[in-house]
Amino acid sequence: MGDSTRVRDARTAAREACAHAGLDPQRTAAAELVATELATNLLKHAGGGRMVVNLVGPPSGGPALSVQLFSLDHGPGIADVPTALRDGYTTAGVSLGAGLGSCLRSADAFHLYSAPGRGTVATARIDPERAGPRTRPRTPAAQVPAGGICVSLAEAEQCGDAWAWARSGTLLTLLLADGLGHGPKAAHASTAAVAELRHAAHLGPVEMLRRLHTVLRPTRGAAVAVAQLDTERAELAFAGIGNAGARLRTGEGWTSLVSHPGIVGAYFPAHIPVRRMPWRPGSLLVVHSDGLPSRWTPPQDPQLLARDPAVLAAAVLRDAGSPARPVRDDTSVAVLAPRPPDQHP
Repeated sequence: MGDSTRVRDARTAAREACAHAGLDPQRTAAAELVATELATNLLKHAGGGRMVVNLVGPPSGGPALSVQLFSLDHGPGIADVPTALRDGYTTAGVSLGAGLGSCLRSADAFHLYSAPGRGTVATARIDPERAGPRTRPRTPAAQVPAGGICVSLAEAEQCGDAWAWARSGTLLTLLLADGLGHGPKAAHASTAAVAELRHAAHLGPVEMLRRLHTVLRPTRGAAVAVAQLDTERAELAFAGIGNAGARLRTGEGWTSLVSHPGIVGAYFPAHIPVRRMPWRPGSLLVVHSDGLPSRWTPPQDPQLLARDPAVLAAAVLRDAGSPARPVRDDTSVAVLAPRPPDQHP
């Protein structure tokens, strides 16, 4: 995003995403306002950056769709975040005059991470309108144990990557799918995979992958990673097929989790290894498609690691890329981090 016409593009993208999700005019107007403010801030304060609009599941994990807006930049950062978030505060010469405070007030969940000299990541989620009168407090991070971001190649309308999470009893499952290639056919494969998760959340990782193999046979297939946390046993089980990677953070540092060669829906290996590791307080998991550079560096900033999973996923994606390493495929990053809510917006 490098010129003022991109602000209009961000607003249009938000409106179109709301239409796809079936959001009503009031929630659509809120999404447009948030998109305009975030895009304006990128131009006025960060010298440019990236706006991303995704459709995601709501915090309940149900079938409805929410609209999630991301703002990513490597600008100077925000020196005084509490002041910047004060409703009505703005330093931009051309804006709605509401500033980031309007994003905090208008979104169902708004989170911001900024480091001086390193840039800013902001996420805003707009949920479907509920029936009848209601108040709309911001959703605590504890209600959303997973978050992610998908970016399509060359800003295409459809992304071949998708992610989702689901809960079944004591099992909390995060799934990431990377449809072969990119474009509508890749999106069809990955969307079919995440849609099936709602019906298969009670299965273990290997059984789930076998079921997905049957579901994806009519498609071109996908690389799929399944991470399942048993919250009662405090154990994480990971299994993947294809070029999807993962890294688990524990008190000892970061551990790489490797997927097995194959294609879900086309070539299913005879044996799928499952990695099982203890899940400790403060643990978190980052799962990503092969659009992310293979040698990406995990974040170390404790403040970032304690933020909402969607913020962390967006920061990983932002910091892994550079002009010297242009993206050559759809890219997705998802984070599993069920824990008490932080005190940051």
